Amino acid sequence: MKYSFSILFAVPLFITSCTVQKKNNQSHDYKVKLDTLTFLDQSRNRKIPVAFYYPKTDKKILNPQVIIFNHGYGLNKGGDYLVYSYLMEKLASKGYFTVSIQHELATDSLLPTEGNLQMVRRPFWQNGSDNILFVLNELKKTKPELDYKHLTLIGHSNGGDMVALFGNQHPNLVYKLITMDNRRMFLPRTSVPKIYSLRSNDYPADEGVLPNETEQKKYSITVQPTSINHGHMDNKGSDEEKKILNDFVLKYLSEQ
Repeated sequence: MKYSFSILFAVPLFITSCTVQKKNNQSHDYKVKLDTLTFLDQSRNRKIPVAFYYPKTDKKILNPQVIIFNHGYGLNKGGDYLVYSYLMEKLASKGYFTVSIQHELATDSLLPTEGNLQMVRRPFWQNGSDNILFVLNELKKTKPELDYKHLTLIGHSNGGDMVALFGNQHPNLVYKLITMDNRRMFLPRTSVPKIYSLRSNDYPADEGVLPNETEQKKYSITVQPTSINHGHMDNKGSDEEKKILNDFVLKYLSEQ
């Protein structure tokens, strides 16, 4: 089997590869390549499936920026890292090296639904934050040509809570942080990294999760309401909803 690039890891992994079939609506959009593989974090004895979406082009893109995406809760069924392909493909078509992490495994405990959710879910978010850090470190070893100074993290729902936690724990590693309707983990109150949050029309965040208007102005944080349901922020969304989310994310990525 041929792959679009070769990777040498110090840990076991499994790889599959395929080309994403997509029509480019704009002449400057790149075609997109998809690779899936599984890392093994030996320190935690944990498999971490990931998908790489990246431009397929004969012209070398110098220092492409890295985006790491984190899916919403999927009841440990697996495959959730692939159900946001509308956004991953769009980002890759614009020249970004986009990584989507599968955080939940079938052997994991289910996400708690009772009690103080900000407390009982914290270990699950920490597991996600550790996954992000491990994947990022592996990328730096094997893909040193990528631009890690402008790393963007994106997460939907529970994945957004993971991203928020990572931003609180490792602010020096992140350039921009975009959450899509995270509801439990409070967003960092900081100007660095740059913070954006897209909100649904049907699920409010817990008290204190989102910065108030004074904090938004102080730290230049963007909290953007949308007309989109929480559950329509993945591939289930309509074409119009997907375009709205794609456009917002691309806008945020382009801001200095």
